[in-house]
Amino acid sequence: MNIVTANALKKLYGSGTNIVKALDHVTLEIEHGEFVTIIGTSGSGKSTLLHMLGGLDFPDSGEVIVDGQSLFALSPDELTIFRRRKIGFIFQQFNLIPVLNVYENIVLPIELDGNQVDEEYVQEIITLLGLKDKVYNLPHQLSGGQQQRVAIARALATKPSIILADEPTGNLDSKTSLDVIGLLKVTSDRFKQTIIMITHNEEIAQMADRTIRIEDGQIVGGMGYAKG
Repeated sequence: MNIVTANALKKLYGSGTNIVKALDHVTLEIEHGEFVTIIGTSGSGKSTLLHMLGGLDFPDSGEVIVDGQSLFALSPDELTIFRRRKIGFIFQQFNLIPVLNVYENIVLPIELDGNQVDEEYVQEIITLLGLKDKVYNLPHQLSGGQQQRVAIARALATKPSIILADEPTGNLDSKTSLDVIGLLKVTSDRFKQTIIMITHNEEIAQMADRTIRIEDGQIVGGMGYAKG
């Protein structure tokens, strides 16, 4: 069953002879529980695509459906709520709140939504990601790899339908990168999360169930359609 469907996404920047086709009628399908990586050169359109799949950017034409909901049919307020409840984001910059400890950073999105924290679930995530002895630490007391683990835990804590990761290991060394992606894959399997991740790293890309290659705003490899 597809959790994400993008139909004929088109996004142009500039005008006249300076038009850049960031996305050129991109269509793709991603199954529930898949771990998909998107690779491509700088400026290929991969970040634009990821941002549209998360409702952070809007196409000139086309549609994105996440968990049965057409994103661009929602009002701005509805889209904000939908993103907070259904989509977890992990970025290259960890975006942790410096004055909050590890636990407080992890549960912040849940509390912002006015929901009760599922303590058992959150503790399971914390344990799985090796953060049990760091819950009272502030971000500056953690290594880069540990901070990225907190960012992953925060994204998982709301029980989203999909996790969108934009170069999540870009600021980490190669060994830590592989460790973090390994943990992300374990959590994906454990909690049945769908992960869509941008990476430049071919070794990391090979850890996914499927890799989609995009160049000049078009899918050129890996197919845009779900396996099966």
